[in-house]
Amino acid sequence: MEKLIAELQQIVPFKGTTDIGDLVLIVAKEPQMLVYALVTDITRDTTRKDEWWHLGLTFLTVPPQEITWTLRTTQMTGMEIFTMGGEKRFVKAVNLAPTLSRPPEKSNFDDAKGKSKSSFLKRVK
Repeated sequence: MEKLIAELQQIVPFKGTTDIGDLVLIVAKEPQMLVYALVTDITRDTTRKDEWWHLGLTFLTVPPQEITWTLRTTQMTGMEIFTMGGEKRFVKAVNLAPTLSRPPEKSNFDDAKGKSKSSFLKRVK
């Protein structure tokens, strides 16, 4: 599980926080799944002494599934791999905003005339 999370952190632009409206990536070992969910609610669990939260999620499956998990801040922000029913889980919000520090990607067209630079795409007039 730790190896998979490390690989995901190399290819998925994760956020450091989790807010209502965020898209989160959920990884589970058993049942084995890698799924996105929309955060629909975050409410403090006042019945617990420590800081726990009710995290309302809508799994982006067919059909969509609405669930509520009770997690600590470190669990719902991807700082900790945790267990549910003895099985490992990981939750972390995905950063959907474009990265401003990323250099612009080079175009396959080298000039205004539209001449293609060695691309498998063909220009059709």
